[in-house]
Amino acid sequence: QPIGAAGELCISGAGLARGYYKQQELTQKAFSDHPFLEGERLYRTGDAGRFLPDGTIEYIGRFDDQVKIRGYRIELREIETVLRQAPGVKEAAVLARDVSAEEKELVAYIVPEKGNSLPDLYQHLAGTLPSYMIPASIINISRMPLTSSGKLDRFALPEPENNTSVTYMAPRTLIEADLAHIWEDVLNKQHIGIRDDFFQLSGQSLKAAALVSRIHKKLNVELPLSEVFSYPTVESMAGKLMSLKEHAFTQIEPADQRDVYPLSFSQKRLYALHQLADDSTGYNMPAVLELRGNLNRQRLRSVLTELVNRHEALRTVFVLDRDEPVQIIYPEIAFDLKELEMESEQMLESAIETFIKPFDLSSGPLFRACVITMGNNRGFLLLDMHHIIADGVSMSTLVQEFTDLYCGKELPALNLHYKDFAVWQQEKYPKELYKKQEAYWLGQLGGSLPTLELPLDKTRPRLPDFSGGTIEVNIDKDMADELHRLMAETGTTLYMILLAVYSILLSKLSGQEDIVVGSPAAGRPHADLERVIGMFVNTLA
Repeated sequence: QPIGAAGELCISGAGLARGYYKQQELTQKAFSDHPFLEGERLYRTGDAGRFLPDGTIEYIGRFDDQVKIRGYRIELREIETVLRQAPGVKEAAVLARDVSAEEKELVAYIVPEKGNSLPDLYQHLAGTLPSYMIPASIINISRMPLTSSGKLDRFALPEPENNTSVTYMAPRTLIEADLAHIWEDVLNKQHIGIRDDFFQLSGQSLKAAALVSRIHKKLNVELPLSEVFSYPTVESMAGKLMSLKEHAFTQIEPADQRDVYPLSFSQKRLYALHQLADDSTGYNMPAVLELRGNLNRQRLRSVLTELVNRHEALRTVFVLDRDEPVQIIYPEIAFDLKELEMESEQMLESAIETFIKPFDLSSGPLFRACVITMGNNRGFLLLDMHHIIADGVSMSTLVQEFTDLYCGKELPALNLHYKDFAVWQQEKYPKELYKKQEAYWLGQLGGSLPTLELPLDKTRPRLPDFSGGTIEVNIDKDMADELHRLMAETGTTLYMILLAVYSILLSKLSGQEDIVVGSPAAGRPHADLERVIGMFVNTLA
């Protein structure tokens, strides 16, 4: 059915994308098979087409302002609405200009209010819109061109002077330069521009936590972690930092020499859980590294000994002192590296199972290693630690340092150890900040907490049972691309999306809407703690 003048009509974009249709074929197939019935819904997609003299349909665009930029379908009016909300902006229009045959870029046109100075519009947009919706150019004009009927004449808007996308924009101020350097260190990337998006440069929650710690240390400004999501570019983040008060970075000082040291909050939690089942391996942290090539066993033993001497956490044990758990750090410890030779994969699996066994927190050591060789050029390094002395970040640090030392690199000296953090947390952290956090969690978790009522096929045990397994699945590239697209559209991380999916799954299985899920947080609030081995991670409800 024709819509409007010149035979324009509206049919599904999928049909148009597949090519041209004869008018007769379209009428017979699309309309006759699905006749318009009174009371039924007619779907208008917004795609525009026209009949050509030979009866084919040519796709000519869209009736609305929806365009596709960098693979994302967006509405230009959404950007215009955000621009009009900026102080000093009277009118705004946004166009998608062709950069090449396959690429478009957004150009915004602004009519300022008389007598008002415009704010930094890029910063205003960056705090509200994802990066792919931020125009490459913003042009000030005195008035919007209108058609004879008083509507915006988009074809009369001027072309931008430089019709190329901005791939890199250098810092313009000292704070932008400092931020760009911090971003480059955290993300391990070079030449980060002020309009690059943190999360599109492989940033995620752990790196965001490291970012705010380094900003605090270098710039003396405490940026809340949530603001990294609201201001994901160097430009917008610099503007946010300018509005925050200075909050002096408090250096963690090495603790004075003592016979025993207090436990951190995280260690106290792990110590209490260990008492419930001291013969369990539920809080062991095992790792198996495959080694290929000619293995130098003497160098391997030397490297592991150096790591134990380097990190005090690997020489720590836990005892009761006047009914209070404390930690003791041995100046040196006899490190025993076991060496085995295997002939088959089955023997290897059996060796790994027997290698993982419970730790005695009071006698230690709480770190053990074993090397297994299979032939001349293949070996396996087995590592195991108790969770009370390390976390996932610690394991990554340990593996990286092992690799560097084995390759002959020299590691920088450590200024802090875990005991220094424990003393700082227990004795020197401002008490008023603890009171504020305590009040928050008592409010959040007050009253009766829900129990997840999953449809179990067995009776729930009275004591925690850590037996279980891990199931790994692969998703295809199309699904992965859709997840990353959703990340960009919503300004979230992949972890946040998958956590939401997990919560929905639990809700569907249990029929409940009030569900408490534990989510691990890095727990390293200080830049000086990034390479310290220890138990920092905290599980938040």
